[in-house]
Amino acid sequence: MRETAASAFDVVELRRYRTNPGKRDALIALFDREFTENQEACGIVPIGHYRNLDDPDSFVWFRGFARYEARRQALESFYQGSQTWKDHRAEANDAIAESDDALLLRDARPHSGFDLAGLVRPTGTATRVTQFVGVAVLMLGVPPGDALVTAFENELLPRLREHARRNAYFVTDPRPNEYPQQPVRAGEHAFVAAGVCGDREALERWIEIFATANLPMELRAATRCCEILRLVPAARTLYGN
Repeated sequence: MRETAASAFDVVELRRYRTNPGKRDALIALFDREFTENQEACGIVPIGHYRNLDDPDSFVWFRGFARYEARRQALESFYQGSQTWKDHRAEANDAIAESDDALLLRDARPHSGFDLAGLVRPTGTATRVTQFVGVAVLMLGVPPGDALVTAFENELLPRLREHARRNAYFVTDPRPNEYPQQPVRAGEHAFVAAGVCGDREALERWIEIFATANLPMELRAATRCCEILRLVPAARTLYGN
């Protein structure tokens, strides 16, 4: 198992796929077995992929790129040049019903993103539910400015740290999607937070902090909607195992 250094991702994607009924586990197994190392070889880091506790047909994953400028080449290398994708594309597409719900993100502050220091990717493919990942997706009516991020750091982040480790937070990356074959949600503004919770109770406490009444004024005024994802890490996930 290879150790992964602390995060230095210039850009991260949060991707939410709708799978065909009964196909999510098949997609996860394919991901674990065939896609993980092959994506890494192309310059894509699969940070984590997950089952959504609240939707049996929802597959959620994060992937990261060391540099924005290298993202297009990495995606072309995997999706257009790799034998792995050619061999298993039909199986993946058979499992996926929709794949266009994706946000292009960057760290809200330098080094506020995923801290992967000391983590190693598990080699087994049997999922053991020992930890959970909470993700809060706040869709905003305006671009997230410094005052909004500061309010989050001052009022919410200390409370989140009581219930989760490796808390990370991001804002929408306004740079264009240079790989249009895989669309992202353009022209939208988001603030996204994530944390690794040691048990189900900690996950619920982490989630409660994002109730509207708990949001600082800057976040509450800007937020149009808040979606909470309660996630179970797949076997070979980095962030969450």
